[in-house]
Amino acid sequence: MSQDLSKIESVIKDNSLWEKFVDFLEYRIIDFTYGTGDDAHDIVLKVKYVLLVVLVIIFTTYLLRWVKRLVTRKMPDEDKVKFNTVFSFGRWIIYLIVTLVVFDSIGINVTAIFAASAALLIGVGLALQTLFQDIISGIFILIDQTVHVGDIIEIDNKVGRVEEIKLRTTRAVTIDNKVLIIPNHMYLENSLFNWTQNGSITRESVTVGVAYGSDVQLVKKLLLEAASNHKLVLEEPEPLVLFTDFGDSSLNFKLVFTIDDSFRGIIPQSDLRFEIDRLFRSHNVTIPFPQRDVHIKQN
Repeated sequence: MSQDLSKIESVIKDNSLWEKFVDFLEYRIIDFTYGTGDDAHDIVLKVKYVLLVVLVIIFTTYLLRWVKRLVTRKMPDEDKVKFNTVFSFGRWIIYLIVTLVVFDSIGINVTAIFAASAALLIGVGLALQTLFQDIISGIFILIDQTVHVGDIIEIDNKVGRVEEIKLRTTRAVTIDNKVLIIPNHMYLENSLFNWTQNGSITRESVTVGVAYGSDVQLVKKLLLEAASNHKLVLEEPEPLVLFTDFGDSSLNFKLVFTIDDSFRGIIPQSDLRFEIDRLFRSHNVTIPFPQRDVHIKQN
């Protein structure tokens, strides 16, 4: 008899725990009415709905991982990195769509939720406008491959070697080892110069002016000598001297040369200026400075 009573008591206790669990699942986290009259909408969010969404998101996460492995298993490493970057952004969009579908399927009025939070969504959208521009620009960069890691780029008068391309920003390092963080939307708003898209070899130049009356053939010879003596200047294609203009105070020349590391182009340019100044001094070639004659007319 005592055993039967203990069984009955255990069943009662189990039923009590089950009822508490059911009450917990039915607990309303959010419960309010939006609108009045015929336009009134009830928005109810229960614990069981939240748990259902969590389970669906977990299932979606494993499904997306499986899809990513299936798609990228035969991709080259470079393309795989680009795909993972775009995929990480698209994953959150999929999560949002799945969540809304689950809410709609369990009877929650999704339209009412959007209507109730319309002002908030507009404010958030305006605040995150630049962020969305960065992300969209980052996707375009990864898809059309205008910029790659290792490229030397110039944008907004800033030059750097690209070290990392993310969905929102591009990380580059300048010649003085400063990190340059470029928001990706700047690629849409500014002209981008990719110094190395056609290869690492680039043409650089140094301009100089000499006084009127100077031996222009001697000037050309000295400029070519300065270029040929520099170890970073390539022999092919050969350096070239251009007589660019008859200036107000000088005869203007441009020394054009080729190097294979445009990122450090400023170094050979500086070295050549030092060498040109030395050669000009030793051969009595004058680099003039602007002069003006002022005539005072007296009545």
